Amino acid sequence: MWKIILIVIAIVIYSWQSNDAISIDSNVGDTFSVEYDSSLSIKKPPIQNKINNSKISFQLDDYKVTPLANFQLIAKVLSEKYYRRGREAELSPVDLALGWGPMSKQENLNALTITQSGRWYRWRTDNFPIPRREIETNSANMHFIPANDIVKKKLKSIEKGDTIKLKGYLVQVVGEDGWRWNSSMTREDTGNHACELILLEDIKKL
Repeated sequence: MWKIILIVIAIVIYSWQSNDAISIDSNVGDTFSVEYDSSLSIKKPPIQNKINNSKISFQLDDYKVTPLANFQLIAKVLSEKYYRRGREAELSPVDLALGWGPMSKQENLNALTITQSGRWYRWRTDNFPIPRREIETNSANMHFIPANDIVKKKLKSIEKGDTIKLKGYLVQVVGEDGWRWNSSMTREDTGNHACELILLEDIKKL
């Protein structure tokens, strides 16, 4: 509980000191409403707004977490994967492979075989339902760091096939020994380092 309170205090203080809006209201409890952008649509890519103040950071156990951008989207869950081993699993126990635009349409997904392992999302097909580049830019594997136990419980209730709405921050995580885990900042990349690392403020089924 104290960890949650300290994170809230740190983020609120940094918000007052900068023009970048940071708010993790859901750290306080599940009775607080979380505001989403009214233009969000499963037909559109995620909404991302860069945070330019590098001083906005806080300590989470042995890690320094720095928000890089506000992030929210509506998407279809293509696959979900739980991790219990490895350093990354201490922070992020769940990955979701998510699709929007043409990658949210079931007729396209029916032609694809989708799997997750090793913190990666993979797909294959014998007959492309849409061009390869549309598959690559309208889907992504995302790592989630729950803001608190309430959000963690919501995250673990998400299943393949759900349509979800989520809000949080793309982040950089740095360990005391120099270990780093950085979020991708674009939906245009593929392969290694192309996954989003998200400090998750809220997630809900639609």
